[in-house]
Amino acid sequence: MRTLHRTIFLAAALALGALAAQAQDGLAPASTLARDALARHRDANGILALSAEGRALYERDVIKLDGYSYCGRSVALAEQGEFRQSIRAAAKALHLGTTQDNEDLRSLAQRDLAIAYSYAGLLDEAEKFANGALALKPKNPQQAHAPSHKVLGDVAARRGRYGDAADHYRRSQALASERFRPLVLVSLANAYTAAGRPTEALQQLDTLPRPEADKLGAFYLRSRANALLAAGVADQAHALFQRISSEASGADALYHRLWANEGLGRVELQRGNKPAALKAYLDTVAIAEQLRGKFQSDEFKTGLFGDVQKVFDTALDLAITQREFEAAWVLSEASRSRQLLDAVRDRAADTLAEQRITLPELQKSLAVGEAVLQFHVLDQRSIVWLVTRTGLSAAVIAQGQAGLAPQVENFRSSVIERRRDTTTLAASLYKLLLADLDLAPAQRLFVVPHGPLHYLPFQALHDGRSYLIERSALNVWPSAAVGARLLARGSVPAPQLLGFGNPSTDKNVPLPGAEREVQQVAKLFTGSEIFLKQDATKDRFKASAGRHNMVHIAAHAELDDVDPLFSRILFASTATEPGLLEAREIYGLDLRGVRLITLSACESGLGRVARGDEIIGFTRSLLSAGANSIVASLWPVADDSTDLLMNRLYRELAAGRDLMAGMQAAQLEVQKNRRYAHPFFWAPFNVIGNGRLLVAGEAAR
Repeated sequence: MRTLHRTIFLAAALALGALAAQAQDGLAPASTLARDALARHRDANGILALSAEGRALYERDVIKLDGYSYCGRSVALAEQGEFRQSIRAAAKALHLGTTQDNEDLRSLAQRDLAIAYSYAGLLDEAEKFANGALALKPKNPQQAHAPSHKVLGDVAARRGRYGDAADHYRRSQALASERFRPLVLVSLANAYTAAGRPTEALQQLDTLPRPEADKLGAFYLRSRANALLAAGVADQAHALFQRISSEASGADALYHRLWANEGLGRVELQRGNKPAALKAYLDTVAIAEQLRGKFQSDEFKTGLFGDVQKVFDTALDLAITQREFEAAWVLSEASRSRQLLDAVRDRAADTLAEQRITLPELQKSLAVGEAVLQFHVLDQRSIVWLVTRTGLSAAVIAQGQAGLAPQVENFRSSVIERRRDTTTLAASLYKLLLADLDLAPAQRLFVVPHGPLHYLPFQALHDGRSYLIERSALNVWPSAAVGARLLARGSVPAPQLLGFGNPSTDKNVPLPGAEREVQQVAKLFTGSEIFLKQDATKDRFKASAGRHNMVHIAAHAELDDVDPLFSRILFASTATEPGLLEAREIYGLDLRGVRLITLSACESGLGRVARGDEIIGFTRSLLSAGANSIVASLWPVADDSTDLLMNRLYRELAAGRDLMAGMQAAQLEVQKNRRYAHPFFWAPFNVIGNGRLLVAGEAAR
């Protein structure tokens, strides 16, 4: 299972005090909506917020269960990979435990929350709720405290604190039931292996009775093979990995063969045979591409934390070392599709997940003056490719995930807080990411970000003379394959706009600027249909969106950093419907007639950055449902500047300019206004998908 990264946006923007500072240098004041949105993010996973959510969910349940039944449901959902649903079930148990003053139930509920957050990769929350469970006195510590110590061990292991991990695993082992103890033992062995203590790992594994080892099957064998390899016994490790591959059977056969092949690749790396290692990893990638998205809770139970994206990254890194840059590009493309399958699994049918494109096909799709700027961020270094009609060039970036993420975070924080150092930071990132490429001929750039770069507003990068947007129109693609496919779709000869503005929600945070924005945009197109305030309902969107080729939504949006498929747009609430349109619901809509959908909402373009793939959330679900192009925001937007930007964008579209050129013109106009000169005001929106989209047809050109 992949390692999930905490949304950088959350870490980047918690300095709320700076947002409330007085305007400086003649800039407009920071938006209070930005401050409120950040505060909601800060509190979303707190115990009080979850207890309140549990109460609301419990009250809506037609069939109400007792608290312990909700705990049982929470565990089952977590083991299926349904993390948000697991948390919701545990929140109901937490609510009941609180209202009934049941300390045992509260402890079990916090245990379940710890497990769900741990599986989802949100380690801070997992640690918080595990400690919360340990602070209470359950009736049976085996049930609550043993798993909580196991979670704390998992958290420490994934943070590289193997001594702390071993300590918590030993505490868990001392409390664990007979059924749970073997899982903890293997986790302890894996922690010893990771800490460079393979002899102790093998000693632990030797204490496990044969029947128990047989029950764990390939997970036990994989743990032993990893320990043997760490001990330098490469031949024995090689033989054991081969055994796992040959004996794999049943529904999980491909899955176990994948990790056995990956182990064989690591054996060859230890032997110093990089060509053989690359071959083994390419074979592993081929297996991964046959394997549908899958969640294996046994990986977490045994502390193995298998990350399929590591397979792609290692193969890509080996290809870079051997300067096989085109092969590395192919691997980068494949990894994006792989991760999406893991993210949506069987919960949604993503029509773009298995798209592939060759380099010649991509080049053929580009016009003169257009280029694809594609990134892949590895652990220790990164790579950027520049693809034009006539060639491919590449540059290796000296920093990887650990180095890039803080720089992107600092830059975003500077933008959101409207600091004076924004241009300096923008220039530093430009130099790091783009200085080794010749971008001069590229008047139009299709950017394919990766990892933390999904949170980076490329339009606001600065080369020391000007912002990138001043020289190139920009368009963001989830992958080269998806982007090229979207370019091939048609334009909009007869615009029919559907607008939703300032929905009345139970959050009671009005957006008067959003209402005005929708009304002004609608005037530019005949036959527009708009719904405001209490009329801007979720049901109207679901019923009407597919019948219009342009949709504009000016509303609040909320990210779900546990499971991006539960990110939601807040439509008008009613007595029976809270009005929350979740990303997972969008997958089931038919939006093939929608050529442009604009989400003029806080953080609408964001979601979870799944390791190796694009942001999964609103944008991906809308594209999969059939939408051709999306305009979405990277941070909480300011009312007045957004109003100005959207008006200019739509006027450009109505006059016949294509989408990415229209956005370039709109951002530059906002930038020229002294009150809005800071990138906070003009740079939040990205064009995603088909940047060549024309919405007014031949008559307007």
